[in-house]
This record gives sequence, structure tokens and C-alpha cells, in this order.
Amino acid sequence: MNVLQALWLGILQGITEFLPISSSGHLVLGKALLGVHTEGVAFEVFVHFGTFLAILTIFWGDCWNILKAWGHALRHPSPGHWSLCYQEDPFFRLGVLICLGTIPAGAVGLLFEQEIEAAFTSPLFVSLALLVTGTILLGTRWTKPKDTRFGMVRAFIIGVAQAFAILPGISRAGSTIAAGMYAGVERSEAARFSFLLALPVILGATVVEGKELLHTGVPSQQAVTLLVGTIAAYGAGAIALKWLLGVIRRGRLYWFAYYCYVVGLAGLIWFARGTFF
Repeated sequence: MNVLQALWLGILQGITEFLPISSSGHLVLGKALLGVHTEGVAFEVFVHFGTFLAILTIFWGDCWNILKAWGHALRHPSPGHWSLCYQEDPFFRLGVLICLGTIPAGAVGLLFEQEIEAAFTSPLFVSLALLVTGTILLGTRWTKPKDTRFGMVRAFIIGVAQAFAILPGISRAGSTIAAGMYAGVERSEAARFSFLLALPVILGATVVEGKELLHTGVPSQQAVTLLVGTIAAYGAGAIALKWLLGVIRRGRLYWFAYYCYVVGLAGLIWFARGTFF
């Protein structure tokens, strides 16, 4: 992979990470169309880290308040105090629910690591998964929000959706926001929780992959492409996230379903042509 390819793929990652059209799926399709071949998932993890920084930038206030709330709670380590914090401090409660929602994705990632990496090599699988994403998004057109309050059940449901979205072609943003909306959560609050929920998963994946790279080493040329991809993903991601939040507030999340259907069908035709024709 050269620097220009890393730049384009980083921009692609940044835009598609937040738009509900599957960033991982577009990376697989983009690399297949560009003829780019990489070993493992190092590039994917690093550009995901760029989008991690974009989430921190946009939701810095929420992240800081969660850290402060947890710092206060940890200074008084007693179940009674923590129970009181959960009931009275919305940011402590939000942090607890983020931890709970992270469990399914963490478990799936650890138990099915090899199977997931194999899926990243199949553009045909990604094309089919994009059709699934489109169907998930289309259904949000008819959801009716009830309230904005999260509980453990709703947080876990959204966490299961995030675990499902580890598969390339299944949009993490789309499936988690849609899961919240299906559960009756107001759409803007579902989006906020979805993106905050992404932080532990992205950071965890980056740390795991980073440890492996420390042992194997990174050639200087690859280090440059990883850096370029990360910066491009950060810039494009911050812009895309701000725009998407406005789209969600207007209740237009389902618009992205049509795009997923078009790309998924085009991918099926293009990548299956050698199989059936």
C-alpha cells in the first residue's frame, strides 16, 4: 500500500465509520477494487483509532464528565455509594451502561477472532452484509421513540447490536443506533450512546493490535502509511460525524438504506461474476 492509497482509504474509513454504511465493509471493497493487499488488520485498526479521536473531539464534554463522575465514585469505593451515584449522577450511570454494552462485542471479538479476520477477506460476504445493513436502517423509518432514559436492558441490547456489527458490511453506527430506536429510545440520544459505546471497543482493538506490532515491528514505509491513514480518518470522521448527527435529528437515518442496497447489489454483481458467469 502506498501513501496515496492510505490517504484515500483513511478518508473512506473516516466518512463511512460514522455514516451508517459500514466502514469495515467499504474498506474491504475499496481494497479489493484498488488491488491493495495487506497482512492482518493493522491498517483497519489504526484508521479506526483515527475515528476514535474524532469521537473524543465531538463528544469531549460527555467523556470528561464521565471520567469526573467515575473519579468521584472511585474515591469512595463502597457498593452503597456507587448505587447512589448510579441513581443520582447521569454521567456515572452512562459510564456503567457503556461498560455493560461493551461486553458482547468484547466477548465476540475474543472468541471468534480468526473467523472475523477471514470475513475481512471476502468482498462477496461484505456485499451481502450491506444488504442486511440496508434492511436494518430502512426499518427505522417506522420507529416511534418513547423517551431518552437508558437502562441496563436497553444498553445490553445495543451492545449485542454492536457485537453483530463486528462483521464487515454490518454498520456499527447503523445497527446500534437502529437498535436503540427499535427499543424506543429517542433518536438523538440513541446516536449519542452509540458513538460513546464505540470508544472502548476501538481503543481495545487498537491496544491489542498495537501489542502485536511491537513484537513484529513495523517497516518505516508501513509506518508512514498507517500515520497518513489515521490522520485522514480523523479529519474525515469529525466532519462526517457532525453532519450525521444533524441528519439523525431530522429523522432521516433510513435514507442510508438505499445507498447500502445499491452498493451491496453492485458488489454482488461485480465480485460474483467470476463465480456464476
